[in-house]
Amino acid sequence: MLTVVIPALNEEKTIAQVIQFCLAEPAISEVIVVDDRSEDNTALLAEQAGARVIISASRGKGISMKEGIDAATNEIIVFLDADIDPYPEKAISNLATPLMNNEADFVKGAFARNAGRVTELVAKPLLTILFPGLSHFSQPLSGMIAGKKSFFRKIEFFNDYGVDIGILIDMYLMKARVREINIGYIENKSKPWDALGKMSREVSRAIITRAQGQDNSGLSQESANSLEVIQREMTNVLRENLSAYHKMIVFDMDNTILEKRFIDECAEVFGFAPKLEDLRFNEKDPIILTKRIGLLLKGRTMDELLHMISSMEMAGNIKEVINSYKEKGYWVGIVSHSYSLITNYIKQQIGADFSVAHQLEFFEGKATGEVNLPSYFFGSPESICGHSFCKTNALQHICDKYAVKMKNCIAVGDSKDDRCMIAYAGKGVAFCTTDELLEKMAGTNIKERNFEPLLELA
Repeated sequence: MLTVVIPALNEEKTIAQVIQFCLAEPAISEVIVVDDRSEDNTALLAEQAGARVIISASRGKGISMKEGIDAATNEIIVFLDADIDPYPEKAISNLATPLMNNEADFVKGAFARNAGRVTELVAKPLLTILFPGLSHFSQPLSGMIAGKKSFFRKIEFFNDYGVDIGILIDMYLMKARVREINIGYIENKSKPWDALGKMSREVSRAIITRAQGQDNSGLSQESANSLEVIQREMTNVLRENLSAYHKMIVFDMDNTILEKRFIDECAEVFGFAPKLEDLRFNEKDPIILTKRIGLLLKGRTMDELLHMISSMEMAGNIKEVINSYKEKGYWVGIVSHSYSLITNYIKQQIGADFSVAHQLEFFEGKATGEVNLPSYFFGSPESICGHSFCKTNALQHICDKYAVKMKNCIAVGDSKDDRCMIAYAGKGVAFCTTDELLEKMAGTNIKERNFEPLLELA
């Protein structure tokens, strides 16, 4: 006779159907559901459906599996996932028959579906290097397995995503007779992209931990180099795929989020407006201009500058629009040629995720007049715009950091400094601009100081 063990966590939608499927198999004498402290009605529905329910001592699939094995009264144990409905008609008999005929000690279930992303990117390459005898398994991470209790009880279970590959490797190392059986077509839920990093780490840890427990011959320098290549390629592929789903909107600050320019307000209050006007007229190099404008703030305290920005008005409903974008999964940020002290203040006020700007230096609370220009504003061999100093370079840096494709980015600005950024973003928005060229380059023009029209672009 057979025992079916079903580890379950918050699977009230499918648990009853899975149990009914099991009880319809004549060879099954008991179905054990190990409830992993579900927060829904999984345990109650499992008991009502005819299963024996065990509440796990603590959360974790490995612990649940071990508790199920200890509770089983039969030598042959089949493990099924709680979230599959329907299972192929002969799934259980296909898993159990080689064991009942004493042709195998452990059976790994495969099914008619492409192997998962972590399987292809992580598990198979690592097995090929460290356990080549298992490299032929098509779905080594499958959780639908069957085996003999006497073999299961010799295993030390991982308690995370590495548990299933760990069982396969342990069976192989103890020289159990291991087979992979196709049990039919299953519509299995793929892990969300944001779970793949954790899953990849834990699967990798399980395989490498088991390899380290051997004679270490599998972990030669050549193998270590191969592992580094696998890790690098996996990271690249994951970032590339994630970038297709991530989205971003970036705002200029002066005359966009703010109704005026911060430095212009400083010039009026601190009395250097004529000097600022002369600099803008005579100095055409943007880098030198930025540096010399910084000198006009020498001696001003942080408190003075923060008091100045706190008194400035922002465009209407900016906070509401940003909240709406964040609810839709967008990263929200500020890209500015102003100073990080100021952009970070605005970032906090509007609820943005990040800001990038220049660094005005302070000593003992007073501005030295020195301005550090972050390297990401400067061009590099990977720059797409060709300008040596440009907001587009900063935007490219941010997109890379947050794994966002440029085509999935919305850029909003008002001046000639924003032209390039708006031209290269997937959607460019000119906001209350007086720059005719920018207006022509932008896909969307907003004429009034109101961000509500941006909601149509999300």
